[in-house]
Amino acid sequence: MRRVIQFSTGNVGRHSLRAIIGRPDLELVGVHASGPDKVGRDAAELCGLNEATGLVATDDIDALIALGADCVVYTALGETRPMEAIDQMSRFLAAGTNVVGTSLVWLATPHRAEDWLRHPLQSACETGNSSLYVNGIDPGFSGDTLVYAACSLSTRVSSITVQEIFDYGNYDDYEFTGTSMGFGLKQDDDPPMLFLPGVIVSMFGGAVNNLADQLGIVLEEVRQRDERWYTTEPIDCIMTKVEPGGMAAVRFAVEGVVDGEPVITIEHITRLTDAAAPDWPFPPAGQPGVHRVVVEGEPRIEINTHVSHPLYDTTVAGCISTAARAVNAIESVCRAPAGLIAVDEIPAAEALRGLMWME
Repeated sequence: MRRVIQFSTGNVGRHSLRAIIGRPDLELVGVHASGPDKVGRDAAELCGLNEATGLVATDDIDALIALGADCVVYTALGETRPMEAIDQMSRFLAAGTNVVGTSLVWLATPHRAEDWLRHPLQSACETGNSSLYVNGIDPGFSGDTLVYAACSLSTRVSSITVQEIFDYGNYDDYEFTGTSMGFGLKQDDDPPMLFLPGVIVSMFGGAVNNLADQLGIVLEEVRQRDERWYTTEPIDCIMTKVEPGGMAAVRFAVEGVVDGEPVITIEHITRLTDAAAPDWPFPPAGQPGVHRVVVEGEPRIEINTHVSHPLYDTTVAGCISTAARAVNAIESVCRAPAGLIAVDEIPAAEALRGLMWME
C-alpha cells in the first residue's frame, strides 16, 4: 500500500483526494490546503464524504515532507505561480517523495519543457532518487494516449487533429480559466493572458513537437492561431455574466507545419452556453463537450471521447478525469527510475491498477 499526500483541494484536488480515500491500495497520510478556511478541516469534509478520516488539512509543508510519504498528488494551480510550484514540488522530490500531478501543464511533455522548468525539478529528482509525472485530460490524454490509440488503427497517416470542444458555461472557475481566456472582455480591451505572444505555443506546442518526434517527421514551424467571438446579447452563466459586446467564445490552435500545411493540430473551441459562436463546430449528438482525435490516413480514424457523471456537470467530470490521470499513475511512478516521467514511459496497463473495488 502506498502512503500518499494530497496537495490542494480545489477543482481537481478534491476529486483526487476523494479517490485516494476510497482506494484500498492507497493510504492517505496528509492533506495540504493553503486557504485558512480549509486548514484544520477533515479530509473527508473537503471532498464531500460523510465519514471522517481523522486527518485534517495543514499548510505546513515541512510537516508533510517529514511524513516520508511514497507520493504526493500535486494539483495546486501552478501556471500563475510557476516558481513557487517548482519550489514546492522540488522540496518533496529532494526529500525522496515522488510527485504525480496536474499542475504546470508544460510538464505533460517533460522532455520538451524549457530548461528553467525542467532543470530544477530534474536536479531535485536526482537528489532524492524520486520521480515526477504530470498529465491531465487536456493537455495530456487527448494529445497523447488518445492519439496513440487512433494512429495504431491506421497504416498511413497524413494529418492529425486533436480537438477539445466544450461549453464552459457551468464551469465555476472564472478566477483562472475565465480571466486567462478573456471571457467578458470587449474588443478594445487588452488581450487576456492566453493570447499574449507565445503563450498558446508554450502550453500546447510541446505536445505538437512530441508527436512529430514520435512520427519521425521534421516540422518547418509550430505556429498558433486564435479567433474570438463577441456576443450581441447578454449571456448569464455560472462562469460569468457577459454583457453585449463582450467575448463569449474563443477558438485557438497550435499547428505543426510541413510543406506549408498543418499536419499536427491541437485546437480548442470553448464557448459559454450554446448561444455563443453558433457557426463554430459543436460536439456531436448534442453532447456538451468532446475530446476528439481525427487521423486522416488509411483508413481515416475519428475517436470522440465524452466524459459525464450522473450528479455533476460535464466540466466537473473532466476535472475528475484529470485527477485520474495523476492518481492512476501513482504505483508506476513510485517504481520508476528517478527523473521526469513522460506518459509513454508508463505502460498503459499500469493505469488499471487499483481501479476496481467493491464498497
